[in-house]
Amino acid sequence: MAGAAGICVVSGAESSAIQGFIAATAASLRAGGANVVGVISEEHGLPDRICGAGFLRDIASGARFSMYREVPEPGRTCHIDADGVEAACATVLPQIAASDLVVLNKFGKLEAAGQGLWPVLAEAVAADKPVLLAVSGRHADAFRAFAPDAAVLPMDEAALGRWWDAVHHAEAAGRA
Repeated sequence: MAGAAGICVVSGAESSAIQGFIAATAASLRAGGANVVGVISEEHGLPDRICGAGFLRDIASGARFSMYREVPEPGRTCHIDADGVEAACATVLPQIAASDLVVLNKFGKLEAAGQGLWPVLAEAVAADKPVLLAVSGRHADAFRAFAPDAAVLPMDEAALGRWWDAVHHAEAAGRA
């Protein structure tokens, strides 16, 4: 059984590198037959922008959800499109029950406030599904308060493979 101890945080590099590593890992596990669900991030590619948020791509369907607002909401400086993130969340939630692994691009500002992809993370933990994600440095304390036993690994295929084998075998043993 996975629970909060079945969460793996990839860290130790720039966000875009971690996102690429998580996307490649999800693709590799899916190619190996695992039912991997969740979202990966894609940058918007717009020049001269401080905010790198762009899109969330649903792993199962390929659907793309905007998480970037060209113009921030009135009275705010953040360009995060909470509506787009919540739409992605609504797409992933029904996929969790049949999944082997839930992938989230990042635990960040919205999730620290109990919004965004928080319902996916909470449902995955409640369903004892392993979770793979990144954590924003600014919101690491909020994440550690939620999952103090989460594995924190570098971008290393072998280390992540050992984590996956351990949680996947534990999950399979729990079903037996």
